[in-house]
Amino acid sequence: MNDFLISVLLGIIEGVTEFLPVSSTAHLRITEALL
Repeated sequence: MNDFLISVLLGIIEGVTEFLPVSSTAHLRITEALL
């Protein structure tokens, strides 16, 4: 994927998971590993 799409995807994931008690950074790390 190109960098722009990855940035958009990670931004959406962080925004959606920000309210959860688990760190949103952890969600980003997991997503990056899956990409």
